[in-house]
Amino acid sequence: MNTAAVHHQPESEFAYLYTADKMHIRLRTGRGDIQNVSLINGDPYQLEHSEWFKETIPMERYLSTTTHDYWIIETSAPHRRLSYAFKIEGMDGTVLFYGDHGFFPYQESTLKMANNYFKLPYFHEADRFKAPQWVKETVWYQIFPERFANGDPTNDPKGTIPWASKSHPGREDFYGGDLQGVLDHLDHLEDLGINGIYFCPIFQAASNHKYDTIDYFEIDSAFGDKQILKKLIDECHKRGIRVMLDAVFNHMGDFAPQWQDVVKNGEHSPYAKWFHIHKFPVTYTPTDDFEFSNDITYDTFAFTPHMPKLNTENEEVQDYLLSIARYWIEEFDIDAWRLDVANEVDHRFWRKFHDVCTEAKADIYILGEIWHSSQPWLQGDEFHGVMNYAFTDAILSYFVYRTIPLTKLVSELNHQLMLYREQTNQIMFNVLDSHDTPRLLTIAKNNKELMKQVLAFTYLQKGVPCLYYGDEYAMDGGGDPDCRKCMVWETDKQDQEMYIFVKNLIAFRKEHQPLLSEGKLRWQEVDEQNGIIDFAYEHEGKMIRSIFNTGQLPIYVEKEGILFSTRTHLLDKEVIELAPYGFAVSVDTIERKDNNDTHTNNHSLVAGSRHLSSISTELSR
Repeated sequence: MNTAAVHHQPESEFAYLYTADKMHIRLRTGRGDIQNVSLINGDPYQLEHSEWFKETIPMERYLSTTTHDYWIIETSAPHRRLSYAFKIEGMDGTVLFYGDHGFFPYQESTLKMANNYFKLPYFHEADRFKAPQWVKETVWYQIFPERFANGDPTNDPKGTIPWASKSHPGREDFYGGDLQGVLDHLDHLEDLGINGIYFCPIFQAASNHKYDTIDYFEIDSAFGDKQILKKLIDECHKRGIRVMLDAVFNHMGDFAPQWQDVVKNGEHSPYAKWFHIHKFPVTYTPTDDFEFSNDITYDTFAFTPHMPKLNTENEEVQDYLLSIARYWIEEFDIDAWRLDVANEVDHRFWRKFHDVCTEAKADIYILGEIWHSSQPWLQGDEFHGVMNYAFTDAILSYFVYRTIPLTKLVSELNHQLMLYREQTNQIMFNVLDSHDTPRLLTIAKNNKELMKQVLAFTYLQKGVPCLYYGDEYAMDGGGDPDCRKCMVWETDKQDQEMYIFVKNLIAFRKEHQPLLSEGKLRWQEVDEQNGIIDFAYEHEGKMIRSIFNTGQLPIYVEKEGILFSTRTHLLDKEVIELAPYGFAVSVDTIERKDNNDTHTNNHSLVAGSRHLSSISTELSR
């Protein structure tokens, strides 16, 4: 037995409250190294009296990576406290006890020692990670306000150029997009099925992207005013659409009055300690690149002298930023905050931010922009989710870039799911493209069938999907600023076929959201050679099963039960051909057998699986 591969950590993603009285426990072991794992658990104060250590409960081998297997179980405790350990049986016949003090021979003298057990001393509801229910049910739509729609030309900034007059926008271009433009097109979003809008920053700033904030308490005049924002949010709420605003608390813009006072008064400025300044006066050496400078005497976002970094350890800065967080919730009833460059702000501040926001609105959604593993921010006292780039990067790396094999895709997705609590996974923010990345169609080399396949695969995963504005019409664009083109509103330039596909995909996602959010993931078949991905989610007696053809040859599945598909051709009454770039999704009921295995009531999927296996064999010859 490879004991070095075994890992568990109490009060973490390996052991946590899922509901008020249900605890999830996970154990990691070496891949293929362990035959069985069982949980030993009971009340810490009754170990000797009831001898609960004599009973074990089998754990389920759930997801695997290239190096590890993960075992899971859900349990409860009558007195809301629990001691627990693991009985581990290796493939080599070794049987060990694994608890708080490591490994011991599996014998009664070990089992009787109370200190050998992991513990959750009490099921504190205050410590449980609480995922807002509405977020699970949301399909987000990201809007870059300056490029979505110009609804009010009277507020256009000086130098505004005609809408979409350039095929490739410049970095400093203004086209006049505003909040009235969004209000004018809410029917479009409602028809598409969107029930959440994520706005890039709308606060007063000098740039078109508004990540260089001047005044956090004012709407940028080019976008409108507070009255139009209130009207927009009210109208969104009437349509069942939630609203998320974007805030930059890592840094300010250099036109902010606080920074300008530092520039003018140096170390004598009352705001001198609001920033990380190494030397007065504050200076930098300009370069040809507006976003990069040398010899900066203060900390900034990246190497951008126009974005001085805020000192969030300073109490005055904290009070200022926390008042902003509360203001827009209480005065405008926003539903969520998206936090830019969240990983570069200290954890103590984010804990205060979390408390202020949840006090103002109990079911607020707090989303951090973090591009890497994010466990420290997702313990329940800072963020609810992060922009799940690590998850979707794996999808893009396999489907689009072809830089990883299929087995690595599955391993990476499983790895990401095991990094976080289950309720966290359910509300992670899954983006395939955004204002910071090239558009999906462009990286797919204008292959619209591949784009559809990638969208579908992502929308059938845990987490909540976000559609970048214009993807529903197959807009293209390279990296920033090309990914920020003006929204295409001319009907003759819109891809209506893509629109119908996206609309149907969103409707399917919303209809089957409980299965996708709360179901257990099952990898039915992963055929590297032929590019077949067959996976399912099971929950409360139902199963949603998806088959994707990422190979170069067609595959064949039974027609019965399929509700949503692309690239299919009916061969006869029972069998369809699934072409490359195609997928097929079915929903069935399942029955529980006495041995805890499951099978489908609809046998077409089981037959389809055997059919897939036989086709795979034929293709490999």
